[in-house]
Amino acid sequence: MAPRVAIIGAGFGGLCMAIRLERAGITTYTVFEKAGDLGGTWRDNTYPGAGCDIPSHLYSYSFEKYGSWTRRYPRQAEILAYLQHCADKYGVRRKICFDTEVVGAAFDGNRWQVTTATRSAAPSTEAFDVVVTAMGQLNRPNLPDIPGMSGFAGTSFHSARWDHSHDLTGRRVAVIGNGSSAAQLVPHVARAAGRLEVFQRTPNWVIPKPDAAFGSRTRLAFRYVPGAQRVYREWIYRYAETTLYPALAQGWSADLLRRRALGHLHRQVPDPGLRAKLTPGYPPGCKRVVIDSAFYPALTRPNVDVVTEKIVRVTPEGVETAEALHPADTIIYATGFRSTEFLAPMSVTGRDGLTLAERWSGGAEAYLGISVPAFPNLFLLYGPNTNLGHNSIVFMLECQVNHVMACLPHLTAHGPMEVRPEAMAAWTRRLGAAMERMVWQDGCRSWYKTADGRVTNNWPGTTTLYRRLTSRPPRAAYRHV
Repeated sequence: MAPRVAIIGAGFGGLCMAIRLERAGITTYTVFEKAGDLGGTWRDNTYPGAGCDIPSHLYSYSFEKYGSWTRRYPRQAEILAYLQHCADKYGVRRKICFDTEVVGAAFDGNRWQVTTATRSAAPSTEAFDVVVTAMGQLNRPNLPDIPGMSGFAGTSFHSARWDHSHDLTGRRVAVIGNGSSAAQLVPHVARAAGRLEVFQRTPNWVIPKPDAAFGSRTRLAFRYVPGAQRVYREWIYRYAETTLYPALAQGWSADLLRRRALGHLHRQVPDPGLRAKLTPGYPPGCKRVVIDSAFYPALTRPNVDVVTEKIVRVTPEGVETAEALHPADTIIYATGFRSTEFLAPMSVTGRDGLTLAERWSGGAEAYLGISVPAFPNLFLLYGPNTNLGHNSIVFMLECQVNHVMACLPHLTAHGPMEVRPEAMAAWTRRLGAAMERMVWQDGCRSWYKTADGRVTNNWPGTTTLYRRLTSRPPRAAYRHV
């Protein structure tokens, strides 16, 4: 008898899980999506310039290579259209319960009791054999804790909750934050605003983004020439593994990455004073490297300033630093996401009555980033230590889904299964040893880390290693309960 599977989230991970189940003939699954449409982060982030810094032919499922990409680096609308295409092609849309948030899941000794809430009905609970979470790491906007934010007299919003009704033409705009989202939206805001001030706490390393539209012949080749997409995808993948990853592991290409970033900065920012503000004092890769070719030129516009003084408070009139009040009628918070709070705010209770939040009080961890001791038949997609700084997260998601699919026959035949505590302990030791060589361990702050400096988000190895680890038969690491 096929297990009943609850999938939480209808982004890249949740759709991949649903499609794999559908293709395996397992239709006893339900996808719960708290929003009114699928797409996850690519549904939510609609700010001007939103896009991906991984090439489109790699930022896609291996089983659905798609011949309709229009450019090397996909933009938000095109990625969302791709996910819509996949949901329709593989027939999984019919299994998605939209506007339905999973607020809790508790293991009763045999099955998971999953509690959901909608806008129009009281919470209800339903039993499932397996729960697969696909809620992502970048789905809950992080608003900074700055005094006075609620008293601002103008319009303010987070970049992931863009207010499209608000016209920026001629306005005095403050953008707080300078990471990947800010790098994408600032050039568009700068062209519309009368005055733009970008408040920077720490500069980022930025390297060029060699973006370009695919010509008609290239698109025809990708669509009709056998193997063209596969070869191109493989070339991108191998470059990321052999050149970008060693830089993060402080290997042979670390200096190459630094020189490339500094060269990009010197070419695009002629003013030495501004260059000094934008030059990081930590190794490239310690924070996520920004890949963009339009950000620096936008910062050199006459109507744009980069402010590096510490923000003291937000007043009704604007943003106040230790040195001055910066008047603004619009504040855009490009301040990222609450990335280390995995699965929050959902409450998850395992077989011993312990909640996942309690177990993770010192930082989230999971075997292969997928399984947690004492939480049987619970599998995480894009869980702790599975984010990448050099390659496509879609690759990692497919590895994780492969692992879950390999577990399903075992739990169906022998009952609920969980990762062994000794396997989890060995994994934690191995992960810690691998982390020691990574550049993230250096003294910079980033969304990869908890407040006490523990890296809970990133994978410290190659993706080829992760694929090998997740493809192993799960029997040795798991036990039935």
